[in-house]
Order: sequence, then structure tokens, then C-alpha cells
Amino acid sequence: MLNTIEIDRSNLTIMGVKFSDLKTLESTANALGSNMFEGFKPTPKGIEIIRDYVTGKISLTELVAIAKQKEYV
Repeated sequence: MLNTIEIDRSNLTIMGVKFSDLKTLESTANALGSNMFEGFKPTPKGIEIIRDYVTGKISLTELVAIAKQKEYV
């Protein structure tokens, strides 16, 4: 069964996490959807981490380290 998440395009938020523009929000939503299909259960913290990766604020190496430490919970 698939779960849904709250995406507010007019306020540029996903589960209350703010985005700077619609393109970044949609890129992050697509990444979340792919991961949710594989069983990922997003949290606001996890969304922030994915947003930061999509925008280049954190590197792939940092993203992998965060995932290994399960900091997204």
C-alpha cells in the first residue's frame, strides 16, 4: 500500500518543509516518490536532507553518511 505525503505547491512545502522554488520542490517530490516506492517512509528531517542534496547544499558523500547513520529519522 502506498502512503501519501502533503505537498503544497502554492506555499512551496512538502510535509511543512519549505522550498525556495517550484523546480526544487518538484525535484525533491520526484526523489521522494521513487524512494517511497521502494519502502522509504519520509519524515520532515528526511525531506530536509533530500532537499539539501538536490540543491547542492550537501554532497553525495555526505548524503550517504547521513543515510548510514539514519539521521533522517
